[in-house]
This record gives sequence, structure tokens and C-alpha cells, in this order.
Amino acid sequence: MLKDDLAKAFVTTQSFKWDPAGGFKLASGATSPFYVDCRVLMAHPGPRHLVAQLAFEQLKSLSLDCIGGLEIGAIAIATAIADEAYRAGPRQEWRTFVVRKQPKDHGLGKLIEGAVQPGDRAVIVDDVLTSGGSIIKAVTAARDAGLTVDYTVVIVDRKEHEGRAKVEAQGLTLFSLLTIDDLLATRRKQDG
Repeated sequence: MLKDDLAKAFVTTQSFKWDPAGGFKLASGATSPFYVDCRVLMAHPGPRHLVAQLAFEQLKSLSLDCIGGLEIGAIAIATAIADEAYRAGPRQEWRTFVVRKQPKDHGLGKLIEGAVQPGDRAVIVDDVLTSGGSIIKAVTAARDAGLTVDYTVVIVDRKEHEGRAKVEAQGLTLFSLLTIDDLLATRRKQDG
């Protein structure tokens, strides 16, 4: 039920856009007839809570110390999930961290920012999976910082460019809350 509610929220918040004529340029460089904008979705408290609940359900049985979000869109996702883990049972105290796209040219110049220590068991979250490149880069940065990363979570798997296979080839278990098929089916129901 929560999954259906989340798919509907993408449509009602206009976080799922469809333009078969013009399309949208993606971070991967590809053009697609649809665009998934999780930043807009996460700006709404109801959908943000749904994301947190669904992700926590996937993760609650795992032994984790922290949860990291890719700069900038997944920071809110990581925070929402960590907050849900703290409120829900069994209570988890997962610290959060940010995975930068590139190190700052001032301060400590780190790719990983937050309360983490080498040996921490971490999960990396991102908004949308297309080619897998962003999440693989983030996992590599976290592992290079000494974190143990075996799991990743995305809100939407676009099911394109073998993204899931590429992520899993890195020895990762990938959890997706929705797939593009879920969003397309929900949009068709609401349009039809």
C-alpha cells in the first residue's frame, strides 16, 4: 500500500514528468521521454515520510552504523531514513553523512563529510538509478574512506543502461522503492 501511495505522490506532486516529443536530458547524457524529480518529491512532508518508511522497511534487519546521501539530492533522503530508523522499532541510531561530487578546495577537502569512522557499516542512498555511475562513484568514495558498503537504496530504478547489473557487479545489494514501470502504470491510471 505504501508503495502505491508513493507512486501516486510522484504524479500529484508533479515529480514525474512525461514529454515523449521533446524528452529530457539526464545526468548520464541520455535523453528520455520521462523525468523523475525526487528533489520536488522530497520537498513534501507526506511523500518524504513514505520514502523513509519504505526504505526503513528494506533496511531495518541489516546491521548498519550510518547512511550516506549523494550531494545534493540524496542528503534529504538519507536524513529522512535515519530519522525514521530512530523513531520506528526496533530503534536504530544511524548517523548520516554526505558524499560530495568532488572534494572542496578548502577546509579538509574530503569527499565524505559527516560523523563516520573507518570500519563503519554504511548504506548509500540516491534518488534515481539510471546507469549506476553516480552510485558506484559514491560507494567507491565511501569504501576509500574506510567504510564497509554492501547495500544501496534508490527511490526509483529507471531500469535502463543496465544500471542495476552494474551496481550489483560491485558486490552491492540494491534496494529500489519503485521502478519506472510503477510510475508509468500509476500515471496511466490517473490519466485514464
